[in-house]
Amino acid sequence: MGNDNRRHVVKNDQGGWDVRGEGAKRASAHADTQADAIARAREIVGNAGGGEVVIHGRDGQIRDSDTVRPGDDPFPPRDTK
Repeated sequence: MGNDNRRHVVKNDQGGWDVRGEGAKRASAHADTQADAIARAREIVGNAGGGEVVIHGRDGQIRDSDTVRPGDDPFPPRDTK
């Protein structure tokens, strides 16, 4: 978990929001709203065993991040964000 599975939610210049893997040129997913893109990013990360969702604002700056736990982790983290 952690840096190995990180997705960024970024504004698309053509409109809407993209979900991109770390260093990826192409988007993993696209959504009309940032909220929909965040939900899709959490789903992608959760299905891949957990990791980090990094949320960027309209200006491209990181405004928040969220740790997503894996679905079947027998030893989940104890933090409650």
